[in-house]
Amino acid sequence: MTTDKHLVVFAKAPRMGRVKTRLARDIGGVRAWGFYRHALSRLVLRLASDTRWQTYLAVAPDTSCEDTGIWPEGVSRFRQGRGDLGDRMHRAFVRMPPGPVVIIGADIPDIQPRHIQNAFRTLGDHDAVFGPADDGGYWLVGQKRLPKTRAIFSDVRWSGPHALEDTCANLSNARIGYLETLIDVDDGDDFRRWAGKYAG
Repeated sequence: MTTDKHLVVFAKAPRMGRVKTRLARDIGGVRAWGFYRHALSRLVLRLASDTRWQTYLAVAPDTSCEDTGIWPEGVSRFRQGRGDLGDRMHRAFVRMPPGPVVIIGADIPDIQPRHIQNAFRTLGDHDAVFGPADDGGYWLVGQKRLPKTRAIFSDVRWSGPHALEDTCANLSNARIGYLETLIDVDDGDDFRRWAGKYAG
């Protein structure tokens, strides 16, 4: 089945000591690495098997792109490239084939296919869509890309409480849709809140 909907998962190579460093300071390196590795593989397994969209991995560092042993099989990969997060996400939006594009991170374990379908559905009558995180950032950003891809990441204060607000400020005169808020697991408090949802 062919589709004109494109899902891009931004992911770092799951290597010990290189991922979830803030989380590792709170819960230990091995536990943080295990969380990320399992979150990545399960997320991609859930989403890439859905034929309603085409899934891609945007990977970092660039040198890891050809390392087939660390990435889920059967999913197209490309290098994120240089620059801050905004630079890299903008390039991902621009490089995709025609059709709406949704970008997510690999470390939000609660993302389900219904969230992605809701994002694409929202883009039916909106120019952009966001999945807010409870820390002021966002776990999903999407653009319809009609008539063209917008440059929406200028002057965004990343990794703080203003990332969503700053990004939306770049979308003047655009129709913006919002999905439900999910937990972005960045530190020990986030991890405990997320794990507490499934305790007992």
